[in-house]
Amino acid sequence: MTAATELTVEGLSIRFGGLTAVESMSFEVKEGEVLSLIGPNGAGKTSAFNAITGYVAAAGGSIVYRGTSLIGLKPNEIATLGVVRTFQKTSVFTGQTVLDNVLIGLHLRSRQRPIAILLGLPSVAREERQLAEEARAILRFVGLDARAGEVASSLPYGELRLLEVAVALAAKPRLLLLDEPVSGMNPAETASFMKLLAQIRGLGITVFLVEHDMKMVMGVSDRIICLNYGRIIASGSPAEIQRNPEVVRAYLGERYARAQG
Repeated sequence: MTAATELTVEGLSIRFGGLTAVESMSFEVKEGEVLSLIGPNGAGKTSAFNAITGYVAAAGGSIVYRGTSLIGLKPNEIATLGVVRTFQKTSVFTGQTVLDNVLIGLHLRSRQRPIAILLGLPSVAREERQLAEEARAILRFVGLDARAGEVASSLPYGELRLLEVAVALAAKPRLLLLDEPVSGMNPAETASFMKLLAQIRGLGITVFLVEHDMKMVMGVSDRIICLNYGRIIASGSPAEIQRNPEVVRAYLGERYARAQG
């Protein structure tokens, strides 16, 4: 049975002044898959993520998520639909505790009205307890439960990346965009993150990934898209991408190709 289409990008172009970052980019993200976007630095990968999530305006084309156009929507409106992202550089609240970071993400879904909060109604306290339990469950899921009471700035870099994923999960994504999630991680941390990614997928969350760690990309992806100078030069399975001569020339390199056999 063919998976449903989660996201459709058609003819997407992104320009900054006279510079074209992405040109006529078209692809689909299928429900339940892990799709990776690779390419050299400056190829347009993060720009594509930014357009999909409302952080930059598209110069042309369409972006449709489950039948809803994302063009013109604000990032918070897109996140409310279920399209949630992380960033290349960690964007957590470093002065808050690990638990409070996740609670901040959860409070975006709060149903309490300001007047109820001001009056201290029982429903507010009840929701606070429920959110705290949910936050701790998310931290257990990503392996940070023992760090709940620590200030985020005290975490090593690899755990900061995990905290950012925890905050993203608090927003209840259906499509999770991860921008270089293992950047700066050591091999053991990367291997652990690959296992976490499998668990995230097990929750029924579709994953769209930008990453330079090719061992990880080849190990977790169902499909891969390769960008170069803002254009898609290849797409296919990990095996097809590894064998594609244009991808080897533009990005993977002959040494990588020889190492793969």
